[in-house]
Amino acid sequence: MLDLEFYKNKIVLVTGHTGFKGSWLCKILINAGAKVIGYSLEAPTQPNLFTLSKIEEKMISIIGDVRDYAKLKSVFDKYQPEIVFHLAAQPIVRDSYKNPKYTYETNVLGTVNILECIRLTSTVKSFLNVTTDKVYLNDDIRDHPFKEDEPLDGYDPYSNSKSCSELVTHSYKKSFFDDERCAISTARAGNVIGGGDFANDRIIPDCIRAIKENKDIIVRNPYSTRPYQHVLEPLYIYLEIVEKQYKDKKFQGYYNVGPDECDCINTGNLVTKFCDAWGHNLKWINKFDGGPHEATFLKLDNSKIKATLNWAPRWHIDECVRITVDWLKIYLSNINQIPSEMDREIDEFMKGII
Repeated sequence: MLDLEFYKNKIVLVTGHTGFKGSWLCKILINAGAKVIGYSLEAPTQPNLFTLSKIEEKMISIIGDVRDYAKLKSVFDKYQPEIVFHLAAQPIVRDSYKNPKYTYETNVLGTVNILECIRLTSTVKSFLNVTTDKVYLNDDIRDHPFKEDEPLDGYDPYSNSKSCSELVTHSYKKSFFDDERCAISTARAGNVIGGGDFANDRIIPDCIRAIKENKDIIVRNPYSTRPYQHVLEPLYIYLEIVEKQYKDKKFQGYYNVGPDECDCINTGNLVTKFCDAWGHNLKWINKFDGGPHEATFLKLDNSKIKATLNWAPRWHIDECVRITVDWLKIYLSNINQIPSEMDREIDEFMKGII
């Protein structure tokens, strides 16, 4: 069970803090009393959650590229973090086909740079590399939930670069941290939804853009199955992994952070649930755009993390969609309420857990 009091006054570095998941994570850490340092490129979209959440004045926000080792190392030297969450990445599959070199540089060399800084910074006691459910060798076998010990060999440049990021982490862990000075884990999360995601080529942001522009919702791969979960679900687990391994190195490892099988649904079903929750006879249309290869079936076996951390998903898919819709309606009606809505959702999620 997560103890948020653990983070009070801890110096925590979050890479990718201006992104969707990074902004939510920083909000939780700030609320918990952590001293948060963020290192990231400028927020990747306009609008963006980092700005809407109004957290910048409550943390140290450093704009920098994880490929820039010298700048990154200067941040470690200056702030001497105790805990590091690595979320910075080029995260879009289709963008990785357009710019594979940048994707590999960011997702692989960026991980090397982070781990090298940790190797040379004695204060860091707990590190989590956030990767993806797409790291596995996926032959599109229907209803096959991947386990942590299966081969890593993502197909597209994004997925493959994250497989490489995992392998880099494994090597550094074995080569330089056998003394257990710093606990190291990776977390392979499922597809997240929730308020504040405005990225291109993600289905819920595509829905809200269509609503704002009074256009049809276009679903390019309605039969693709994915493990969907609300953004707070994996963040809760990230925080617990980092806390537990800080206190006891036996908890370090490689974890699938995915929903139960009942929440692995196809994209068309997800959009139907979104339309039903939104109301006003909202509808979607199937229109494949001839895009590059993406896996059809993807599920995660979450039994390891359930057994290790006694964890169970808190919100299932219908509730995830409802809460996302609630956030989006507030965003469209009064953006000044976004920080308080984020606090409300965090409190609701944590209720009964801690």
